[in-house]
Amino acid sequence: MSNPVVVIPFSLPAIPERPADGHKGTFGKITIIGGSTGMSGAICLSSVAALRSGSGLVTAAVPQSIQALVAGNEPGVMTIGLKDDCELGLLPLSLDATLSLLRGRDAVGIGPGLGQNAAAVKLVSDILQNATCPVIVDADGLNIAAEHKLFLMPRSCTCVITPHPGEFSRLTGRSIGEIEQHREEMAQEFAAEHQLIVALKGPGTIVTDGTRLYRNSTGNSGMGTGGTGDVLTGIVTSLLGQQLPAFEATALAVHAHGLAGDFAAEKFTQRGMIASDLLGCLPDAWRQLEGKPRLTN
Repeated sequence: MSNPVVVIPFSLPAIPERPADGHKGTFGKITIIGGSTGMSGAICLSSVAALRSGSGLVTAAVPQSIQALVAGNEPGVMTIGLKDDCELGLLPLSLDATLSLLRGRDAVGIGPGLGQNAAAVKLVSDILQNATCPVIVDADGLNIAAEHKLFLMPRSCTCVITPHPGEFSRLTGRSIGEIEQHREEMAQEFAAEHQLIVALKGPGTIVTDGTRLYRNSTGNSGMGTGGTGDVLTGIVTSLLGQQLPAFEATALAVHAHGLAGDFAAEKFTQRGMIASDLLGCLPDAWRQLEGKPRLTN
């Protein structure tokens, strides 16, 4: 490790206001790119989490082979079909097609269930090089970025990454054991070196921009199940689209995500809860963060 962690005091920001005269455009237009055959659930979880976090318009850009599945999961999510092949998976997008996914967006998320074929690599690279709105990269997007060193490339966008220790190991070349022993130092070092926001997931998720550092206090081991990270991707993308600064948006998203997990554990037990339970508990998390009492059945 280079330097010890210096923690600058940080308080969670207030959640974005909802003006009485607001409309769909007021609350952010976002796109989440991902999904593949057998992995449609990831993009469904991310997209609905974004809606449940206050986004005005949410579009899921997914392979055409799963577009109907994703569209039918939640009517409030719009979809864009990306050309794919039943054997090859996602097919290459032209730069113009990629730019159309970015046009008019307040934030973009990429990675959940995306796969890692050559077309996916090109798509992640093109998004990072051409986006001007904030971009959150997770899951397959992180694995692609690690293998092809995409975070070393110039970019104009604010970038947030949400790796679990395995993904962070691939990004840094350090062992998972070493990462677990030096979570704060390594997250802060990587964020500073690559000029992005890191949310290193795990018990006490660490959020840092390389200078400030937030240690989360919500969440439980019941969240150690497939899909909960996809929910977080949707929450972060939503808050970025509602114009919260990236570090503040990520810290608030991590806290709300864990709070929803705590409410889900109350209702379903840590052993019995699943990722989609967080979606139904997000309103209680926002209600608590607004200082309002929870509703009881």
